[in-house]
Amino acid sequence: MENLRSKIQESVRFIQDRIDFQPEVGIILGTGLGALVDDVECDRVIPYQDIPHFPISTVESHHGNLILGELSGKKVMVMQGRFHYYEGYSLVTVTFPVRVMKGMGINTLVVSNAAGGMNRNMKRGDLMIIADHINLMGNNPLIGPNDPELGPRFPDMMKVYDPELRELALTIATEKGMRIHQGTYVVLAGPNFETPAEYRFLIAIGADAVGMSTVPEVIVARHSGMRVFGVSCITDLAVDGVIEEVSEQIVIQAANEAEPKLTMLIRELVGRLK
Repeated sequence: MENLRSKIQESVRFIQDRIDFQPEVGIILGTGLGALVDDVECDRVIPYQDIPHFPISTVESHHGNLILGELSGKKVMVMQGRFHYYEGYSLVTVTFPVRVMKGMGINTLVVSNAAGGMNRNMKRGDLMIIADHINLMGNNPLIGPNDPELGPRFPDMMKVYDPELRELALTIATEKGMRIHQGTYVVLAGPNFETPAEYRFLIAIGADAVGMSTVPEVIVARHSGMRVFGVSCITDLAVDGVIEEVSEQIVIQAANEAEPKLTMLIRELVGRLK
């Protein structure tokens, strides 16, 4: 744990030496959802491979840059691409950037992903505010010795996705006439997409959307005392026994089509944060 803390501090110093402001909000952009960076008044772009102890994204659709600048009047630190358990990284490594965000003084995390929809009210291209999650990865980033300087041994997860931020997002969606849902996101390890039997099981246990990311970062954010807002872009459907054939290309295309709505939602949300 002392080694983890020293790595976090080294990464934090490296980033702080390259900017002259204090980031307020951390943002993690998922598959096909990286265009938000076009709205950021960029101060500095740092490739992940330049940052001490940062992993390198191996997924083609994830650019692998840390963007520091301003969005809607707030200083932000944006991950243009994330890391996944299925890439072979440990969950401690996957969530390391969130630890660095906290070390930078960030207390609010906004996280997005592409997900398969399993709620019959959903359509491809819809957005779902994450109200809760189910972790079926078979692992947890907090397993192992706990450093009390990073967070408590047994962090509470009753309100893991901040109710006030969710309500704010619903208000924005209503104002903009945007179709939006709230629901439960379930995470699996991947990298394969789900079988029909798995979809039936996930629906039966109460999940509305499924993906391969987000939950580890959120667990660490809450362990660190950060408030969290999460949103899924529904890129394919498994509803009422009808399962759409899915591929990485289909997911990326659907995410790209829905991306303007997601960008608007996050841009407005960040601008209204207090």
